[in-house]
Amino acid sequence: MSTSNRSSYHHGALRPALIAAARGLLDEGGPDAVGLREAARRVGVSATATYRHFKDKDALLAALAVEGFREFGAALAASERAPEPLPAMGAAYIDFALAKPGMFRLMFSPMLSARRDDEELQAAAQAAFATLARGVGARPAAPPSAEIPAAAIGAWSLVHGLSHLILDGVLPKSEAETFKRAILAPPGGEPLAWTAPT
Repeated sequence: MSTSNRSSYHHGALRPALIAAARGLLDEGGPDAVGLREAARRVGVSATATYRHFKDKDALLAALAVEGFREFGAALAASERAPEPLPAMGAAYIDFALAKPGMFRLMFSPMLSARRDDEELQAAAQAAFATLARGVGARPAAPPSAEIPAAAIGAWSLVHGLSHLILDGVLPKSEAETFKRAILAPPGGEPLAWTAPT
């Protein structure tokens, strides 16, 4: 490796470079494909150099999940400006899951609960959930403020479950837009025209 390559990662530039490399691995093969050694190889540094920034693979995955939750939260926040914020957030949720399946699976993997001491990760996740809770509270027939967390969990479960059913191939991805419109339609809205396979 050249001296110029080594110097390019001084002063904190290696950490974001490793995260970017790991993001590529995540997009290609999901959370199981991410590793410190392969991220280091892609960046062009020794495997031991990664330990200055990440003590292990889980720390690298957590850093990726922080990025994911921030992007996810931004997508939800952009939907707050829609005339009907909650359905718009539901659509943004499903769109994020289908566009970034590796990141989505990582964000909601057991790692999130296993790393409760990771303040950055927990803060990013909680900020995204707070945006969803605001969307529930913005509905014309919104529940009392004390009930918003439960209502938010209900809305979350609906779109999260649909996202996984599509990602896991239980429901056809080709019909994702049909399912999304039907599930997120207001009462009395568009019916779901789909027959389950037998």
